[in-house]
Amino acid sequence: MGAYLLRRLLLVVPTLFGIIAINFAVVQFAPGGPVEQMIAELRGRGGDATGRVSGQGGAEVSTPTGEGAYRGARGLDPHMVADIRRMFGFDKPAGERFVTMLGNYLSFDFGRSFFLDETVIHLVGQKMPVSVSLGLWSTLLVYFVSIPLGIAKAVRDGSRFDVATSGVVLVGYAVPGFLFAILLVVLFAGGSFFHVFPLRGLTSPEAASWAWPARVGDYLWHMVLPTVALVVGGFAGLTMLTKNCFLEEIRKQYTVTARAKGASEPRVLYRHVFRNAMLLIIAGFPAAFIGILFSSALLVEIIFSLDGLGLLGFESAIRRDYPVMFGTLYIFTLLGLVMQIVGDMLYTVVDPRIDFEARR
Repeated sequence: MGAYLLRRLLLVVPTLFGIIAINFAVVQFAPGGPVEQMIAELRGRGGDATGRVSGQGGAEVSTPTGEGAYRGARGLDPHMVADIRRMFGFDKPAGERFVTMLGNYLSFDFGRSFFLDETVIHLVGQKMPVSVSLGLWSTLLVYFVSIPLGIAKAVRDGSRFDVATSGVVLVGYAVPGFLFAILLVVLFAGGSFFHVFPLRGLTSPEAASWAWPARVGDYLWHMVLPTVALVVGGFAGLTMLTKNCFLEEIRKQYTVTARAKGASEPRVLYRHVFRNAMLLIIAGFPAAFIGILFSSALLVEIIFSLDGLGLLGFESAIRRDYPVMFGTLYIFTLLGLVMQIVGDMLYTVVDPRIDFEARR
């Protein structure tokens, strides 16, 4: 196991390098980069925005002068455009910028945001608690709902219960989480009917002065609607996976033999079938958590005004904030690769008979 784990850890390096390199190359051909964004801002705001160029670029920029209004409508001074390119580091060749970026990433130095005037590490640290809270609670509840429901459907395969719950699962497949989130807002967050749950953030503005039991209760109260939205949008697939895994194991010869020896149905189900059927489901927990954390929660974060990593990544892509884009991509990819290794390790915990070293 030690040799297998070492090989997987070593494979993280070229995989991470390849993902970053491909995305860096693609971005070089994407129109509307940060330089163009700044030029558009200068043209839109006039002379008020030139102070930002001189302040961040470290050198005074001579603003074009002439008759009447700002000359940005007729084109910027080439020296100002050069200063903007230097401010964002685009005065250097792409290869040199890529090598510098990789060197900084080795020490987890992701630079500063082009537009938010914060370090990427600081921004990720600010947003991480929101996304981790939403992803962790949602993933746990998805498992707590899906596994018992999937087992019950497998045991009662073809019964009225199975047919009725299949309708619920079908709704979970058909209705995306963000659409159900909008429905919850309309029904329970002051949209048109009831105002039972809060709509914005993870805590109330005045919660900092409360005692810790009140703060915990306030946090949980804020988490109800976004968590329910993600659970409804994500439980269907895991429920059917659980059902199919259990059905496959229930029909195997060893369960028939156990029943023939006089074992009770609960003993057959939970002593013999459970471990084999749950192998794929439990080992997939890290990947499910990463999926909800970094992708599924984006629209839910927007709807409930949760300032998390999904919203940060989306806004940085829209604004071409490259340090935030590549910094979050590096962190997300590294976490995803590590969680895949954790998932493989869970296989051996659930079933000690699995030996990765014996594979060829």
